[in-house]
Amino acid sequence: MQDPALKNQSRGRPLSDAERAFAEALERIYETGEHDFAKVAEKLNERGEPRPSGESGAWTLEILDAELKAINASHDAAHAEHGIGA
Repeated sequence: MQDPALKNQSRGRPLSDAERAFAEALERIYETGEHDFAKVAEKLNERGEPRPSGESGAWTLEILDAELKAINASHDAAHAEHGIGA
């Protein structure tokens, strides 16, 4: 059993509301069995999901990659500054 104190150890900071909504949208898509990122981007468009960055425009494979990398970089920076377990 996992130690509850370690529940959020991989987070460098809390998720923003936009990141949480994005994560939930990804989970709904993955639940359908879709895991190909190009098709995930298509599904995000079909569902009208906003980008967590707040930028507008259609989802593409490149945009999905950039959004995920930006979120990861933000968490990495928070880890560097504050440690783990936000």
